[in-house]
Amino acid sequence: MGRTLKGIRRAVFYLVLCGLVVFAIYPIAYALLGSLKTNQEFVRGGTSLLPQNGWQFVNYQRAWKLAEFEVYIGNSVFITTISTFFVLLFISMCGYAFARDDFYGKKALQGCILATMFISVGTVTIYPTMAIVRDLKLLNSRWGLVIVYAFAVNASGIYLYQGYVKGLSREMDEAAVIDGCGFFAVYWRIVLPLSTPILATLGLLSFKACWNDYLLPLVMTISAPKLRTLTVGVVSLKNVKDGAAAWDIMLAGTSISLVPVLVLYLFCNQYFIAGITAGAVKG
Repeated sequence: MGRTLKGIRRAVFYLVLCGLVVFAIYPIAYALLGSLKTNQEFVRGGTSLLPQNGWQFVNYQRAWKLAEFEVYIGNSVFITTISTFFVLLFISMCGYAFARDDFYGKKALQGCILATMFISVGTVTIYPTMAIVRDLKLLNSRWGLVIVYAFAVNASGIYLYQGYVKGLSREMDEAAVIDGCGFFAVYWRIVLPLSTPILATLGLLSFKACWNDYLLPLVMTISAPKLRTLTVGVVSLKNVKDGAAAWDIMLAGTSISLVPVLVLYLFCNQYFIAGITAGAVKG
């Protein structure tokens, strides 16, 4: 009887797991296969996942030309790469300070940062953010987006990095101090080089968030189309046809925009898993 219940539980577990996998993969498969359909198939409706009128690889060529992908990819790479660098720098500095130093107001500051994890600040802060960027004369500038992304509070990233640093031996810090290193030197020369797994994890998450963001780049580049990011440009593909929305072209553009994130994940996969585990468990 006990063996039978154990088998049933295992079967239910794997059934739920398969359902979650299908739920996660289906939208991607739909986008990839939909990008190879004609727009008439979307207009008519239909339930087939596979293209019925031939594989329309020409959709990718048309999307590339219509969306000015060379310009938008350049904007996205510039904004995302620089933003991710500064995000990692600021997160690692904050996490290191919280993990290794005791200063006045530490708990209050941690509480304020933690509170931001439970508030959806995206639409609430859009106008104040725009006002600050406008006052800095960076409204129609790629640097304006870089500054906003770089200084956005990433509470989960800070606490993941803090947990990782707490798991590192303090004996290394003490040895470095004996050799003449100060607080910042210990961070720069000892802790930061040992933080590759968690930095790769946080870098991938930050890269994905910046690359896929739509609302902020749309608002900040609405009067400067040449400064649009790839995500904004891809969504605009839906309106390239008269009458019916061009879902085939938009899905082709969406599929192209997925490639950089997937490639980055393939290279950082081993660090991603190790960093998430270490940052969540250590300390």
